[in-house]
Amino acid sequence: MASHRRPRAPLPLSPARRRGIGITTVALASVTLFSQLSQSPAHASPGDGGPSDRPSVEEVGKRVDALYREAGSATQRYNAAKERTDRQRKKVDGLLDRIAERADKLNDARRTLGSYAAAQYRAGAVSETAVLLLSPDPQSFFGHKHLMGRLTDHQLRAVEDYRREQREAGRERAEAGAELAELTASQRRLAADKKTVQDKLAQARKLLAKLTAEEKARLEKREREREEEARRKAAAAAAERERQRAEAERRQREEAGSPDAGTGTDTGTATGTGADTGTDGAAVDGSYAAKAEKVVAFAEAQLGKPYVWGAGGPNSYDCSGLTRAAWREAGVSLPRTTYDQAEVGTRVAKSRLHPGDLVFFYDDISHVGIYVGGGQMIHAPKPGARVRYESIDHMPFHGAVRPA
Repeated sequence: MASHRRPRAPLPLSPARRRGIGITTVALASVTLFSQLSQSPAHASPGDGGPSDRPSVEEVGKRVDALYREAGSATQRYNAAKERTDRQRKKVDGLLDRIAERADKLNDARRTLGSYAAAQYRAGAVSETAVLLLSPDPQSFFGHKHLMGRLTDHQLRAVEDYRREQREAGRERAEAGAELAELTASQRRLAADKKTVQDKLAQARKLLAKLTAEEKARLEKREREREEEARRKAAAAAAERERQRAEAERRQREEAGSPDAGTGTDTGTATGTGADTGTDGAAVDGSYAAKAEKVVAFAEAQLGKPYVWGAGGPNSYDCSGLTRAAWREAGVSLPRTTYDQAEVGTRVAKSRLHPGDLVFFYDDISHVGIYVGGGQMIHAPKPGARVRYESIDHMPFHGAVRPA
């Protein structure tokens, strides 16, 4: 990137003003992006009411889950605002560099005009033409045709060069100003989304802090039981899909009049098509299967790492940060947010999932995981949790895509 060079003569965009724009940009970009979510909040003072005024453990659990969901939605808005802000900041920086370069060109054009005027002075002439060429703003003379007509071809070209550079400098300053205003607005949205996430998480921590040790243990047990139930359902669903696949293959062999599985009637690599039927019988080509293998291997290597909102690795992740990092390992660039990732690649039915597919949840598409087969996914669940296996039936299923 070019440096912001100091103009060698006064310009409408002075070096101090130019540096001020750059400093403003840096200041805007210095918004703190992340906060430590693991810090223990101060315990809330007990209420005046008796035990009957306190919500039950189940009610607290439901409210905390709802707050985490709301925080998850706000996190995706935050991710989108951050990505947009980063792009705008790069654009503004590029415009500032171009303005600095344009200032040098404008000064060069002005010096050329000055050299012609100086030549007239050395010849002992102080004409209106010399005044025109030496003027700090020759623009005011451009309307005087009788003056312009006295200039030589070289002088006319010098004047036109100056006018062109002046127009471009004005255009680029205006563009930089507009982009800087948009950057400011994006930074405000970024800060607002960040505050929303922090407020939701703070409310959840406050609720949890009011629980006794026994109530916290009950809540943790409830969470474990819910996860185990989801795993049982996933295992049963996977077993049923496998039974149906085996039954379909048996009928296919019977219709072909051969008891052998290698008749070429199966969908898969045995047919010579280079397709892989996958864990749940969803046919994919060999190229996708190879990429998906890298994606799943990467996701498995992240198991146990903490969820942190807005994080994209390598030490912590939010849900879309994990999926993006995993597919980057396979050479595929995904957008940052869940709702943008849901638009990438090919849509896949739940019954046709293959390891590596992205699975999305909730009506607002605020959560995503990586399907690994058998009704399971790897995902970064929520604050306080770590990257883990989970049933895809654990949350309301929205849809799935095959990114490549």
